[in-house]
Amino acid sequence: MPRLPLPLGTAGEISAKRVGAAWMARCRYRHEDGTYSDVRRRGKTKELAKQAVRDAVKDLAPSSPGAGLTVSSYFGEAADAWFAEFRADTENGIYSFGTLDTYADAYRNHVKPALGNLRIFEVKTPVINTLCQSKLKAHSLALAKHVKAVISNIMTFVVQAGVIDENPARHIAPLTERRAKTKRKQPRSLSRDELLDLLSKLDVDEEAQRWDLPDLVRFFVATGERSGEALGAHWEDFDTAAQKLVMGGNIIQARGKGTVRNAGKSARSGDRDIALPEWCVHMLTERKDVLGEVDPGKPIFTNTRGGYLNAANLTNRVWLPFRKRAGYEWVTFHTFRKTVATLLDEAGMTARQIADVLGHSNPSMTLNTYMGRGQVSRASADALDAAGFGGERKVGS
Repeated sequence: MPRLPLPLGTAGEISAKRVGAAWMARCRYRHEDGTYSDVRRRGKTKELAKQAVRDAVKDLAPSSPGAGLTVSSYFGEAADAWFAEFRADTENGIYSFGTLDTYADAYRNHVKPALGNLRIFEVKTPVINTLCQSKLKAHSLALAKHVKAVISNIMTFVVQAGVIDENPARHIAPLTERRAKTKRKQPRSLSRDELLDLLSKLDVDEEAQRWDLPDLVRFFVATGERSGEALGAHWEDFDTAAQKLVMGGNIIQARGKGTVRNAGKSARSGDRDIALPEWCVHMLTERKDVLGEVDPGKPIFTNTRGGYLNAANLTNRVWLPFRKRAGYEWVTFHTFRKTVATLLDEAGMTARQIADVLGHSNPSMTLNTYMGRGQVSRASADALDAAGFGGERKVGS
């Protein structure tokens, strides 16, 4: 009967024999490509020779972050190994620090208490499904999805380490909102007149001026950027000659690191140029002239120390009090993004063109979420008037 092949990446039984005054140990090792090596080592004693072979086999075996895990390892061990790899990738700019913090919170507060002390072979589809559905009912759909994502990523890591053959998280029941459906709020944006009124109030508000809000709000309107993108804009991103802004990054608050500038919320949002209206080019040029020599690598809008503005602090300390004084309590910084989308829509730009300005991959996101609805417009009435459907209708005949 032919000898059965060794599993990939494993060694056969170690044999040893005396050779003169020493011992010779040997075994066969099967590489990941299916080829074999005859591993031989000598030692003064039989056990020393065998240990030398074991050490040589370790050098031959491919190293991976999941090496050392077995089906009997604790799920928490696999999670620690995966997070170490994920954290290293985040440091190298592959993932966002915001995503790392979100996953870490979901694991620490919800996954680890339930699964951390289970063996890997015990973390099966019913166990994962029960946990996700319980979080869905007790908390929210968003949390349940985060819990599922964390578990799925860890189990994919375990599969790639060769510990199990299939990810059990792939087969859990669909996560859908279980609460009563509520009518979705229509996106609300500022009308042109409302925007002009708000800007005029900003220009005469001393506290708003002290915090540079008039220019910052106009920058939001000119670019349609998210708050993190606008606050993360550097002087080197402003191209005066081309009258455009190169989307250079998005700032977030990362645990243990403070304010961090990453490449952008998504591939499309982080790689786009934004044409600037002339009034914005003039505003930014004037700011540079007032500041004198500016550092190209520094933010356009800074805090008192010359660093990035903290969006939460700016909102709570300055923006909320101002909008209450101005009578626009419903307006957030994100409202300006919706306003830009609506104004561009009214100007006749296509959804694809507007999506490119806002950095959306899918125009449907722009249409459904960012364009304000219910705006009073006579465009449809004027079009029907032009069609002449009224005819020569006589009244009272």
